Amino acid sequence: MRSANGVHGLLAAVVGLMVSLALANTPVAAAEQPAKRPNIVLIIADDLGYNDVGYHGSKIRTPNLDRLAAAGVRLERNYVSPTCSPTRAAILTGRYPSRFGILAPIAGTSTQALPRDVLNIAAALKEAGYTTAITGKWHLGLRPEVGPRQYGFDSSYGFLHGQIDQYQHVYKNGDRTWHRNEQFIDEEGHSTDLIAAEAVRVIESSRDKPFFLWVAFSAPHHPIQETEKWIAPYEGTIVNRSRREFAACVTHLDAAVGQIVEAVERIGQRDNTLVVFTSDNGGQRGWSSKTDYDGRLGPNPVLGNNEPLRGWKGSLYDGGICVPGLVYWPGTLQPRVLKQPVAAVDWLPTLLTVAGVSIKQDAPLDGQNIWPLLTGEQPTYEKPRQLYWKVPVGRCLIYDGWKLIVRNNGEIELYNLNHDPYEQRELSQQEPQRVKQLRQLLQQESARDG
Repeated sequence: MRSANGVHGLLAAVVGLMVSLALANTPVAAAEQPAKRPNIVLIIADDLGYNDVGYHGSKIRTPNLDRLAAAGVRLERNYVSPTCSPTRAAILTGRYPSRFGILAPIAGTSTQALPRDVLNIAAALKEAGYTTAITGKWHLGLRPEVGPRQYGFDSSYGFLHGQIDQYQHVYKNGDRTWHRNEQFIDEEGHSTDLIAAEAVRVIESSRDKPFFLWVAFSAPHHPIQETEKWIAPYEGTIVNRSRREFAACVTHLDAAVGQIVEAVERIGQRDNTLVVFTSDNGGQRGWSSKTDYDGRLGPNPVLGNNEPLRGWKGSLYDGGICVPGLVYWPGTLQPRVLKQPVAAVDWLPTLLTVAGVSIKQDAPLDGQNIWPLLTGEQPTYEKPRQLYWKVPVGRCLIYDGWKLIVRNNGEIELYNLNHDPYEQRELSQQEPQRVKQLRQLLQQESARDG
């Protein structure tokens, strides 16, 4: 079967609710789906590194995520973009963010925003009868007129920008950004607690029809502002103060995830709720600023940990783009570790498939329906998987386990991820034909960008 590539308009792409839950045009064959449409909770951490979760061997305690990972499907090659706005665009639309010119975080006073006439998960699920809500970080448009409700969310709560003071809820330059339904509001409390409380409220008030809930935490993105309640447990295990504060932030996030799952269980929807958890990009090495937040927060010279992967947030090495991820659905998905590569662009075709929403056959999506991989019905892709990135410093392509990085300055790097997952042996000189092949594929992808 052939791949699907992106869409230019919602009405041209979504043809409605189908009895069959198969996507008509995805490279992975559709598996048998449950008869009842599930609730969907999609949780996104901010700057959580590969080695920042307990189940990857971290000293950071994440008992709730560990429990979900043990009972669900662990995504061990979970690919995203190296920074936040691009990943969010990819998840929401099923298309590479470079198709919209979103190559980096939307920042400052930028008027850039995700196009409103593009198929996205929220709008498609709303059309299919779901209640749709977002709580937390948006970062796909910094102004209320390009806030979440313009993209199919029934309700929105949280912040429009990419980072905030966790208590004052303002952007780093002091701009207001905390809102409910795109109306700026002032509230007291730590952002992690407020985002979780809103998620619980949505869950508990959505009993009459299925819901799609997008939960986008600010944690563990800087600035780190945690109380001793969360920091003190790490006094004897993590020596570096900055890393202890980061660990506290992650554990605080983990507790919030636990509250959300408990709310689902409390309303009797555990077995009918699909939970996806991912980070938006790899961990950041450190942060300090004399101007952001008037210089009163930080510094945090040590933050995330992406070991054993190479690189940091913003990098095209796997440390920047391969992050913790899991899918949890008791009674439907059996515990397993999935080592096949999956990508942020896969969530739209996969989640719409599970929800019973068909996509027009010629809809040009970049993602694939990975449901058969999640269930284990299909152990691998029918064709070698190809993934693509374009960022301000260059481009990257993964194809059949090979990874090519082409920087804007002309530098080229080639790695065999199957044999060298930590990208220690650069092979471009030894594999000129492979470089030629991948550059041709890279050029084809680049030609599709907006």
